[in-house]
Amino acid sequence: MARRTDRRTRREKCQNGAITHGDPMHIRKHTDRMLARGFSLSLLVAAYGCSGASPTEPVSPSLPSVAASTEPAGAVSESVIASPPAASGSAASAPLEPEGPAACPPGMSLVDGEYCTEVEQKCLQSWFDKSNKKLVCEVFEPTTKCVGKRQQKRFCIDQYEWPNQKGVRPEVMNRFHQAQVKCGAVGKRMCTESEWTMACEGPEMKPFPYGYVRDPRKCNGDHSWDNPKMEKVAARDPTELGRLWHGVPSGSQPACVSDFGVNDLPGNTDEVVASESFLLPGFKGKFDSIHTGGPWYKGVRNQCRPKVYTHDEGFYYYFLSFRCCAEPDGAETDPLTPKQHRERWDFSRVERSAEFTRDEVRAAIAAKGKDGHCGCAELKSSRQRIRCNTLCGTTVGPNATDAVQAPPDGIPPFGAQDRVPDEVVRRSLEAGRRASPGAR
Repeated sequence: MARRTDRRTRREKCQNGAITHGDPMHIRKHTDRMLARGFSLSLLVAAYGCSGASPTEPVSPSLPSVAASTEPAGAVSESVIASPPAASGSAASAPLEPEGPAACPPGMSLVDGEYCTEVEQKCLQSWFDKSNKKLVCEVFEPTTKCVGKRQQKRFCIDQYEWPNQKGVRPEVMNRFHQAQVKCGAVGKRMCTESEWTMACEGPEMKPFPYGYVRDPRKCNGDHSWDNPKMEKVAARDPTELGRLWHGVPSGSQPACVSDFGVNDLPGNTDEVVASESFLLPGFKGKFDSIHTGGPWYKGVRNQCRPKVYTHDEGFYYYFLSFRCCAEPDGAETDPLTPKQHRERWDFSRVERSAEFTRDEVRAAIAAKGKDGHCGCAELKSSRQRIRCNTLCGTTVGPNATDAVQAPPDGIPPFGAQDRVPDEVVRRSLEAGRRASPGAR
């Protein structure tokens, strides 16, 4: 049974167990096509390190039309109410003390410090997932060395995935530009790949937000493959999307919090961010859409740094989510991405690509907040219903059941046959432990 949850491209130097994760200089281009009967997994160990996984490209369906209107359709989501406009900043080896109440608005965390463009981490225990063709590192030496450049960053990032509400499921099935319009509708923007990485790694540049030992009980992971019926996913069939759901609500994982106070970064749902790697010499990736963190399946690395560069801006998937960033200290947030600036886009072009506008997103948020729905079921054509559900964030069916996670006590469940001694694992566990996850 073939399956594929991600194609991560990385420049990975594994010398005596040392893995160097950095900005890719040569990224192989992969073209993944999803077949209606499922998909196969593959691994590229070459530029960003042993971690997370990400989906393959589904067959693009014809996208539906407007919410109770008549405009063209878009891809689907699952929960749309977002937090109010916010600020942004940067993150790396930043101080954990809050910079003051005005730095970021409610619902966002300040990330302030130095980001390292390339880090070296030593993997002590790993296993190769044959179905995913991926090396999964489970235990790292509890130190990370910066071997690249340090860049000062300061930005705000949503504490949870969109709609950035604790206790609400992350919204899935949005295309890149649809996610961008939703962030823009609340005064925010897409996070960049380095911002997401920095918010996840924390000041110590940890491979996982919680430390140096992979634990799928902390950040929801290691679920069995369930053979998605791709023709139903493409049609946004709510029952099929409900069957495939193995996520948990935002903020329900108390140990899955980074040192910057950001929740649910790797594991659970994969996330999409904006590219910065297109500026690197020799980089062949051409898409603005970058995937990071990896979803809830077994054989996925679920680290902070690895990225997937092979999916275009039209890609959506049943475990692909997003969160927003913004400028800090009350500064105005520009909703365009670095690549869009370089190519001289304006936001109307983003809205045309998304097939809905910021005003329509705000109207959907208001309708859902007032009535609990957006009236999508009353629309006559499937095209209109899909577009409406995308705006409203109501694509996953009522049959969806949240995953049940075991308590993260003691040594985590490992897949490796050749294991390091328990005392080595405990040393790495202790190095990643902090008094209170997310404490500043």
